[in-house]
Amino acid sequence: MSTYSDKLKIFSGTCHPELAKEICDNLGTELVDAEIIRFQDGELGLTISETVRGADVFVIQPTSPPVNENIMELLVMIDALRRASARRITAVVPYYGYARQDRKAQPRDPITAKLIANLITTAGTRRLLSIDMHAPQIQGFFDIPVDHLYSAPIMIEYFRNKGLENLTAVAPDVGAVKRVRSFAESLDIPMAIIDKRRPKANVAEVQNVIGDVKGRNVILFDDIIDTAGTIAEAARVLKEKDATNVYACGTHGLFSGPAVERLKKAPFTEIIITNTIPQQTDHGLDNLKVLSVAPLLSEAIDRIFKDLSVSVLF
Repeated sequence: MSTYSDKLKIFSGTCHPELAKEICDNLGTELVDAEIIRFQDGELGLTISETVRGADVFVIQPTSPPVNENIMELLVMIDALRRASARRITAVVPYYGYARQDRKAQPRDPITAKLIANLITTAGTRRLLSIDMHAPQIQGFFDIPVDHLYSAPIMIEYFRNKGLENLTAVAPDVGAVKRVRSFAESLDIPMAIIDKRRPKANVAEVQNVIGDVKGRNVILFDDIIDTAGTIAEAARVLKEKDATNVYACGTHGLFSGPAVERLKKAPFTEIIITNTIPQQTDHGLDNLKVLSVAPLLSEAIDRIFKDLSVSVLF
């Protein structure tokens, strides 16, 4: 029997029900029975089998590929719950899609990170819970409270338990320096930086390595592994600089397009990601390790429901 009464209700879209069930197991509750309906023309509908009136509702739905489908599912669920008189709706979006377009880099560019924030808010969301947004300033695109959690503590605990020596944390680009510096300080290890340029989308060229990696076990730490071009090229260069072992850490393992083949060919000792988005089990990455974010999200949901501080999880 759940200890949360009938005022806490957890929903899941079709993107990642496994994560939602793991969160429910941690909280000692069950998913609300809801069915996503797909009409013949591709439109979505929703059937909810129990009342949510006056309830504190959490909708768990990463916006990973197929990103447009999953975003629309999230919006339809939020709209249905708002119209069913839920007291508060929190969108739990472990991976926030469209986040890489967070500014106008060129004339006439869209700012899709803001667009998605507007859609989620307008649908009726009262709060957003996410992990490792591509740019922390995306929180400012929302006019509702945002709890922005980090996967770093999960990764830090993993490497502490491994007991490796001669570790160096490596930022795969300048944009990741702040994140990687905090990671390195927590492990009390030095850091290095990959100097790269990106001539076009999903193409990365490594120019230089700033810092000493010779004879070191290096940890490449980033938020997203998408096509894996950046991180695979960085691993190759680090090995050329005589790094002993190269570990890849990424919060969100998108593995788009040629990513799996690139990761197989790259000289990684281990590839560590989290389960913010669902992963295939048959892609043949024998050195892949998936860490669960369910305990982190469960604790955050518990604290939000009880109106306690979430900042202790940062």
